[in-house]
Amino acid sequence: MRKIVTTTFVTLDGVMQAPGGPEEDTRNGFKYGGWSFKFGSVSTYGDELTRKVMGGFMELPFELLLGKRTYDIFASYWPTATQDEIIAKRFNSTRKYVVSHKPAQLSWNNSTLITGDVVSEIKKLKEQDGPDLWVHGSGNLIHLIDVMHVWIFPITLGSGQKLFADGTQPEGLRLVESKISKTGVIIATYELAGAPKADGPLQKV
Repeated sequence: MRKIVTTTFVTLDGVMQAPGGPEEDTRNGFKYGGWSFKFGSVSTYGDELTRKVMGGFMELPFELLLGKRTYDIFASYWPTATQDEIIAKRFNSTRKYVVSHKPAQLSWNNSTLITGDVVSEIKKLKEQDGPDLWVHGSGNLIHLIDVMHVWIFPITLGSGQKLFADGTQPEGLRLVESKISKTGVIIATYELAGAPKADGPLQKV
């Protein structure tokens, strides 16, 4: 069975909204879009370690699992991107599964719509033969993950969409690896460890 793996950029106060640009996601008047670029571009976060980590991700076999909002952002940028060519090449060529609660037209090549009973359809995807399903952004899909790569940036914003917001299910995570870049970005990898019980330790799932 293939896994769902997330790569998420987040501030110290938990904001994941619009790391990549001012117009990426302006919901609720968010005005700090592009906050991650203080530390470099998508694949060059300031030092050799972060370039190596992102480059290593791009060398792995994967398909993309994206929410419709993130898909629209990616589809408007990556097909014509002139920077981060390694990422652009992989994203443009791989298959993309797009979660939407209503019918949608998908213009990016190799894109497949997932709608209806989304959870059931994603479970079917996981049971198929194929590479792991990678989630970038797409906060509504975070709750379905098996492995989580969290890039924690040394900046606070005070407002914006949070990584874990209302509706998050109780879940234990196990830290399996962590690295710190010279610019202070912490890259932490977690795996599921089980659901916490109210009166004791984690219950293995």
